[in-house]
Amino acid sequence: MLLALVPGVRSVAYLRNPTNPVFAESETQQVEAAAQSFGVQLEFVNANDLNGIERAFVDTTMKRTNALFVSADGFLLTHSNRIVALASRNVIPAAYGWSQAVKLGGLMSYGTNFVSAWRQAGVYTGRILNGERPAVLPVQQVTKVDLFINQVTARALGIMVPLLLLGRADEVIE
Repeated sequence: MLLALVPGVRSVAYLRNPTNPVFAESETQQVEAAAQSFGVQLEFVNANDLNGIERAFVDTTMKRTNALFVSADGFLLTHSNRIVALASRNVIPAAYGWSQAVKLGGLMSYGTNFVSAWRQAGVYTGRILNGERPAVLPVQQVTKVDLFINQVTARALGIMVPLLLLGRADEVIE
């Protein structure tokens, strides 16, 4: 989605928390595969504290990457305000795994619909409380993802959002 929104991207910085094994391993493999399939150079920038976030943007700027993909990691989510502000200050088009960032001024997000996921967690909790054994419940995967686009940020970055993406978006911030 980021590549469709920002044409001509040749290199993308991937901001991740290396201390979170779920994202540092599985998400990294998926991001690497996607970058390779699109012929995009992937630059890893790591952060697991506030100084790391600051350093990540210094590295991203020094490497002259064209865009930034921010992991959906909980630590990075907690610091959405700071990450969005740094992306804006450094004029870096960034994609996030959570819609909160777009509402704060981030360019775009494509990720889990948390209301749907929490609802499913509640349904499972109810089933367990009603006597079902957790071991026999099927594993559920996210089936609803949301695309959020911030048109104000896109204009500030000089990006013309394609109509196809606007049509697919679950929410467009004007």
